[in-house]
Amino acid sequence: CCFQLYGYCYQDSNDIPDTLTTITELGSPLEMIQLLQTSWEDRFRICLSLVRLLHYLAHSPLGSVTLLDFRPRQFVIVDGELKVTDLDDASVEESSCTSNSDCFMEFPARNFTLPCSVEGRCQSMNEKRNLYNAYRFFFTYLLPHSAPSSLRPLLDKIVNATGNHNKHVTLICTECLALELSPSPSVNSEFTQKCVKSANTHKSDSFYRRVPEAFIPDENYRCWPSYHHKGCLLSVFDVNEAIEICDSYSQCKAFVLTNQTTWTGRQLVFFKMASNHIVPDPDKITYVKVTD
Repeated sequence: CCFQLYGYCYQDSNDIPDTLTTITELGSPLEMIQLLQTSWEDRFRICLSLVRLLHYLAHSPLGSVTLLDFRPRQFVIVDGELKVTDLDDASVEESSCTSNSDCFMEFPARNFTLPCSVEGRCQSMNEKRNLYNAYRFFFTYLLPHSAPSSLRPLLDKIVNATGNHNKHVTLICTECLALELSPSPSVNSEFTQKCVKSANTHKSDSFYRRVPEAFIPDENYRCWPSYHHKGCLLSVFDVNEAIEICDSYSQCKAFVLTNQTTWTGRQLVFFKMASNHIVPDPDKITYVKVTD
């Protein structure tokens, strides 16, 4: 959840006494506009790491920690996961209070009043501040946009729970949706059965002819978001979802299942605008839309 510290040293000189130098892992700056152009699964991975960071901050060895400057610039991406880099504005002090009115949290779009405990501290203020900032800076932008339709009800529950300070629903739903997001096919199958129930309800009016061990090398068109900048390469749970996607694009006349998967175990599929030239390929399966 936090930057990996590889080493540090103290340096005491006449110019700068008591200087501490640290050596940490290298991360990429967090650019929200660039993130919105990546695949939904990569954005979900970032949100998953953020949920785990929130859980750690709420139960750290020092107690509940709040990040007073909880904004994207305080984070970096390391191997596809979100990590916090700047802990200068971290605090473990829960606000003192004499009544509930002292536990007022104000945000640009919404305000909250928390209960004042018998010990004179605002209950869970650090944790709830982190939750709402994660909601307004990350979840509302990264989770819903271009998400698979079968996942949207669960994603809506995650986003709403985070915005309403319900950490338990946020954590449970996110972990359920991920099941640790192992690329193992067996784990991914379990994830789908428990969370998605994606024996897709979509019924296609089109008919697709299955052509095993075949590939369409050309006939590309661009779509967004795509894993391939010159074609339409998307991830799907199964053939039904691929059919649903192909039906949603007027130019799509065929698609090709590859043997490649994303980090969540979803299969990568090329969508094509024609099937005039099909070549043998033992690692792929082509589905061609049959027209009257």
